[in-house]
Amino acid sequence: MSDQESEVLLILFGGIFFAFLMSVFVVAMVVLHRQRQIQNRQKIDNLKAEYERTILNIENEIQQETLAHVGRELHDNIGQLLSLAKLNLNSAKPEKQAEGKEFINQIIKEVRGLSKTLNLDWVEEITLDDFIKQQLQRIESTGYCQTAFDSDQSFLELPKDKKLVLIRVIQECLNNAIKHASPAHLKVHIIGDSTLRKIEITDDGYGFDTTAPSSGSGMTNLKKRMETIGGSFSLSSTVGKGTQITLNLPL
Repeated sequence: MSDQESEVLLILFGGIFFAFLMSVFVVAMVVLHRQRQIQNRQKIDNLKAEYERTILNIENEIQQETLAHVGRELHDNIGQLLSLAKLNLNSAKPEKQAEGKEFINQIIKEVRGLSKTLNLDWVEEITLDDFIKQQLQRIESTGYCQTAFDSDQSFLELPKDKKLVLIRVIQECLNNAIKHASPAHLKVHIIGDSTLRKIEITDDGYGFDTTAPSSGSGMTNLKKRMETIGGSFSLSSTVGKGTQITLNLPL
């Protein structure tokens, strides 16, 4: 075999070997790409499943609280109104009977109000600002502490699912402040810009050491719930100086 033929064979085998390597490389890249696609699809499915579980759990929690509230109202409020209506209607005095009819009208209004709370339609009807105002007014009406609310109305436009999550997270934050912080003042501040909306919940209560290990999972659950709607949860606290919680939700 001549040198020229040897060179041709060498080039030919080299080309075949290079083509083989390129084929292996292409196949490997295709397989890797498919694996990443599968992993990404699994991540998306997991996120969707977590989101659906979160919404379902929140709906169940709110419905349970609503049923407990309805039970208390039926026993403490409507039950008392019915007793008063019965006493007045049984009276022979016309003014008492008229008063009894007024009690009946009041009972009808109370029952209608309770019936509206038995489903979650109220979530679509109320703005997040109005919900926070209601919560703070209830806290202040008990004489527990003074409250304040300031908003630039960044959260007026919200889909029901995101609003539901925020309502539950805010409820938990306010309840934790009341139960554990014993504040004199409790404030909620809403502010946003072109990229981010933010809810700050601040109290001047006991505060705590955020580096100390916690036996509960409350903060972790709140973080996860915010993550399911694409938001974030952060907390800063100093012993004796209170706590600030920030809920961020990108636009």
